[in-house]
Amino acid sequence: MDLVVFPEYSLHGLSMDTNPDIMCSLTGPEVSLFRAACREHRIWGCFSLMELNPGGMPYNSGIIIDDRGDLKLYYRKLHPWVPVEPWEPGNLGIPVCDGPNGSKLALIICHDGMFPEMARECAYKGAEIMIRTAGYTAPIRHAWHVTNQSNAFCNLMYTASVCMCGSDGTFDSMGEASVCNFDGVPMAQGGGRPDEIVAAEVRPDLVREARRVWGVENNIYQFGHRGYVAVKGGARDCPYTYMEDLVAGTYRVPWEDEVMHKDGTSCGFQEPTRDYVGPEPGVRTGKISRVA
Repeated sequence: MDLVVFPEYSLHGLSMDTNPDIMCSLTGPEVSLFRAACREHRIWGCFSLMELNPGGMPYNSGIIIDDRGDLKLYYRKLHPWVPVEPWEPGNLGIPVCDGPNGSKLALIICHDGMFPEMARECAYKGAEIMIRTAGYTAPIRHAWHVTNQSNAFCNLMYTASVCMCGSDGTFDSMGEASVCNFDGVPMAQGGGRPDEIVAAEVRPDLVREARRVWGVENNIYQFGHRGYVAVKGGARDCPYTYMEDLVAGTYRVPWEDEVMHKDGTSCGFQEPTRDYVGPEPGVRTGKISRVA
């Protein structure tokens, strides 16, 4: 085995407790233990942690550590599962790192996978395997599976998705990990049994081949080269209003004024008063130099 992936909330449990005393940091004892375990067992690991944020609410973060104990990828969840989760929206973008055996890895977290733009960004930056960690409960079962499959097919990319499993007396997490081939077909799927290990062998070289030689359904390429049979190189404009509005900071759905849930008060959280502060220029990479 080259890489083991633990689900979201596997360290803290499915808790929205934001007490600073139970939060983690990249230089804290929890991450040090993760690094030591990867080094001892000569295996890559993907872990979930709720990260201390002195300037606001904690981040829901994920890290990938290599078989030497070095931190290779550091990601903060871009799309917390609102209005249930209180976490600060991520500000590191979607990083991609070199993985075991020459692979390219990306990591997103739970609700992130419901936005097709997340998987597209992973693939656009070169990821051949997109990991998705989650703590979802049973009502999300159908959406979990169809998005894992569509994210794979639409981007010619393996998706390896793992969800917490079992009950803590309040929440019943569903499990049902899955590994999907780059054509969207599930390769391995788990059930709802706690402590089940779901394993699969993936071939990043086949992803690279498909992205290079496929004509029909090479969607990740065709997205930016529309109708290349008719016009040289295909159309490369942005015909999507929502993308232009998002960049301009004017994103607004036609039913904006009718949306009922716009903060976390329905789930017991206070209405926020701070504005979002984005990353400093050049920070939106998630790259790690080295953590001692």
